[in-house]
Amino acid sequence: MENRADIIKQTKAFQCLECGKCTANCPVSRVNPSFSPRSMLSRLLIGDLESIMSDDKLFTCLTCGLCRERCPSDVRYTDLMMLTRIESFEVGHKGELSHGGILQEIMRIHTAPKMQQERGNWLDGKLKTAEKGEILYFAGCQPYFDSALADIGIESTKIGRSAVKILNALGVTPVVLPNERCCGHDLLWIGDEENFKLLMEHNLKAVKESGARKLVTSCAECYRTFAKDYAARAGGLDFEVQHITQFLAEHLDELKALLGENGSKVTYHDACGLGRHMGVYDAPREVLDSIPGLDFREMKHSGANGVCCGTSAWLHCDQYSKQIQIGRLKEAEATGAETVVTTCPKCYIHFTCASNEKGCAGTEVKVEVKDLCVLIAESIKGDSKAGKSGRKKSSEG
Repeated sequence: MENRADIIKQTKAFQCLECGKCTANCPVSRVNPSFSPRSMLSRLLIGDLESIMSDDKLFTCLTCGLCRERCPSDVRYTDLMMLTRIESFEVGHKGELSHGGILQEIMRIHTAPKMQQERGNWLDGKLKTAEKGEILYFAGCQPYFDSALADIGIESTKIGRSAVKILNALGVTPVVLPNERCCGHDLLWIGDEENFKLLMEHNLKAVKESGARKLVTSCAECYRTFAKDYAARAGGLDFEVQHITQFLAEHLDELKALLGENGSKVTYHDACGLGRHMGVYDAPREVLDSIPGLDFREMKHSGANGVCCGTSAWLHCDQYSKQIQIGRLKEAEATGAETVVTTCPKCYIHFTCASNEKGCAGTEVKVEVKDLCVLIAESIKGDSKAGKSGRKKSSEG
């Protein structure tokens, strides 16, 4: 458990100049004036930790990192939220869990040491995967998202199949863990650090046993969790972690040779977990630029200035979330793009949900939402080198 003094020290909260830039730029504050990052931080500094821990506004923060991007004093506001939520969770506060909390409960079920899953069901017979090898593809919770959110037409496992198809086309047969668990991102960000650590221990052991030297994921939040949160708590990792856009950016020449003409008009949404949290802005754009004929159009708010998809860690999905999501989709639509491209299953899910909203004047959007892996896989010419049978015993790099 962190105490107030530790939280203040770790997050540089005393460096706050009270300039108000955090609140002025916060996407939640813009649609909900009662929420203020500056106010939350000030309450912590004057010793009001207990009332903050029981305040639902603690869990309303999107932890998108835009406040830190604007802060002239480098106050680590997102870390402040995480540490304070851990304190809050330990005394029984959880915030408002979306979808009845079922997704968080699935994550906790994943902590059971002897749990066995049929994790490979999301793959198909045309994709080649391995049980051991140098490169591991971490799918994350995509199979569970499809089940829990089927009513809004979610197909997040299509992202995973597309990722493996692309890797196969590049000559890579990735390891896919037969008993992979959730990375624990959402548990950590609601304050359940204990169960997060159990998931971390399981996944690190599974990766080690696979022999992988590189872990590739198509989820921005899985990438952040392994590369930053696991690494910090485990004292470093003995394997490299990459978002798939970084992997593809390293193989652009080979990728370009695989891709056919695609005349789509697209724009790109920077996932907070990939962009502001990890500083990855160029790789997704380089990959998009590799697609022949693609008409790429940048949104007004992009890169470090990008706007969050409106919901974080399956918390507080409410009218304010919808306003943020619809506003972002309208911004994408304003570019003239037909498709907004994402690099995180959560962004894909939240925007797809928002785009399905009907009945409120001004909320209808016509732009399609598509993950970058799906766009790339659809652009591969003819039959790829994805092979015709299932698992092998080794992966190729």
